[in-house]
Formats: sequence, C-alpha cells, structure tokens
Amino acid sequence: MGEYDGGQQSDTAADTRRRDDLARHGCRVIRFWNNDVTENLEGVSETIQSAAGGPRPHPIPLRPQRAEREQLAGIEFAPAKINLALHVVGRRADGYHLLDSLVVFARVGDVVRAEAAEALALEVTGPFAHALADEADNLVLRAARLLAEAHGVTPGARLALEKHLPVASGIGGGSADAAAALRLLARLWNLPAPAAEIALALGADVPVCLAGAAARMGGIGEHLAPAPGLPACGLLLVNPGVAVATPAVFRTRGGAFSAPLDLPQGWNDAASMAADLAHMGNDLEAPAVALAPAIGEVLATLRRLPGALLARMSGSGATCYALFATPAEAEGIAAVVARPGWWAWGGALRTDA
Repeated sequence: MGEYDGGQQSDTAADTRRRDDLARHGCRVIRFWNNDVTENLEGVSETIQSAAGGPRPHPIPLRPQRAEREQLAGIEFAPAKINLALHVVGRRADGYHLLDSLVVFARVGDVVRAEAAEALALEVTGPFAHALADEADNLVLRAARLLAEAHGVTPGARLALEKHLPVASGIGGGSADAAAALRLLARLWNLPAPAAEIALALGADVPVCLAGAAARMGGIGEHLAPAPGLPACGLLLVNPGVAVATPAVFRTRGGAFSAPLDLPQGWNDAASMAADLAHMGNDLEAPAVALAPAIGEVLATLRRLPGALLARMSGSGATCYALFATPAEAEGIAAVVARPGWWAWGGALRTDA
C-alpha cells in the first residue's frame, strides 16, 4: 500500500483537528470501532479511505508508520445506504425490474476487518450478529470467493464483521459489507480494484456500495451517475425490527411503471432538497407497508416529528428515514423515537464520500 503525506499543504483548522484526533488515538483506528461506531467516523473514515487508496476528500498532513498503515489497510467502514427516492421504471425480459434511484450514504454502518490467513474464515460480532447466526453462507464470504475466483488466487483470509445495521432492512447492510470485503481483500491479495461486474453478481446494491459515493443508480444497479450536489443535513433512520424480503415486495407491487426521477443539479439546503424529493417517491413503500404494517407505524411517527422535512421508506424496507436541517436535530430526536424493538440512529448524511 502506498503512502500519502498530503503533499505540501499548509495547516488548516481541520488539518489540526485531524492530526490531534489521530495522535490522541495513536493512529490505531481499530480501537475506535469498539467505542462508538457512529460518533467517531467523521474523523477517521476519510483517513481510512485515503490510507487504503480510495477517495481523498481532505489532505491528511500526517504520514502513518508502517504498522499503523497496515492496520488501516485491514479495516473498512461499510456505511448504510439510503434510497432518498426510488422509482420502478420498467422490467426486463428476464423479469428483473429497472430502477431509477437517488442513493446516499449515512455516517453509520458495519465494520469489516481482514488479515492474512491460509483459509477463508469469518467471525460475526456486534449487536445484530444474532440475525446472521443461521446464515450458512454470508455475503461477505461469497464476495471473497468470487473475487478470488475472478483472479485465480487462493481465497485465504481471516475476516471479521461487526454488525451494527439491521439485517434485511432496505439500507444495504449486506451489500455494504460485501463491498467492504471486496475492497479489503483486493488490497490484502494485491489485486486490482474490484470490477463492477463482480459487485453486480453479488447483488443490485453492491456496485453503488463499492463506489461508496452518493449516486443516481439505474438499470438493475449497474448504471451509476454522479448524484446532484447534496447539502449538509440531518438524517434519522428508524427500523421497526421486522425483516422484509425484497422479492416479496416486488411481487406485491402493482400498477404502472413510474417516470424517471426529475433531479436538479444540486441543492443549497436540506429544505429545498426535501421539497423536490417530495414530488418523487419510493414505489416499493406501499407494497412493503402492505406486507409489514409496522413500517406504516414508523412512517406515521416520523411524519409527526417537529422539524422533519421529509419521511420515507428506504429501498424495499423496512428502514425509514427522515430529513432534518441539521445533524444535531436528527441525533437528538433519535433518542426520542426509540422504543422496544425499534432501531434508531440520527446523525449526518455523508456529503463528502
């Protein structure tokens, strides 16, 4: 893995904060994840991406030592994916539906680690590990085998997944985990960046999760275009604790296909973004609510919240989101809406990924 010293950049307040943050934790990022996976991500996710050769939205005026770089190379954040709008615009001859969706990412997610090993193994921990206990073949393992097969290498790695996102919840948890595993293992095995074809073979959401940036997603997930400029805003996610099967949602959907999304070049603030998105929708929301009425209860709760600019379901459910003017509003309200059996998170929309 190559080094990145940030070039000949002069220090800014953000640079100083970032250096202090790294120094305070000895650049040992793995220790962050055991504390609070959401609160600490803003300071380290860009560091992880840059050390890994990914997007570099901010120069990092610090050259980690070799052991620290190796540790950074062995960890990936797998952020939650949110469909701010999702239209079903057609159907292929093979039965797959064609989508047009505005996809963004949140500052909450799972964490995937990898280190060299002779055989392929996966350990799952975290608050939602129990939901994967009966899964014989995790998507992370399938991603590892598919990547190894594509490049003719032996799939040896010890993988660890910290599961912080609800399973089968419409926010791409499994897809983000698979994408994170592809990035990690490509580095570990000294392979080229994973091809989009490999990602698509794992699932419709994996390509956009592999790209890791807000995008307009089309086709069956293979067409990605830059998203409109996103404003800084708050995001509240709530899941009622029920899993919804995507195929069942599509089977339940009826009616005509929708027109493509009508998106501007960007938004200056959360209010204008919410106003435009209100003229669009999620075509899977109604069938998902019919299958799981608890989703309707969540939506009703979100739409009554003071300051909520827009509330909608993400993906095929059951997680729903609400937009707020600031991350602080969303974070504060997350504690208010929490109830037994519900998962709730509030914070920032990732606008720099």
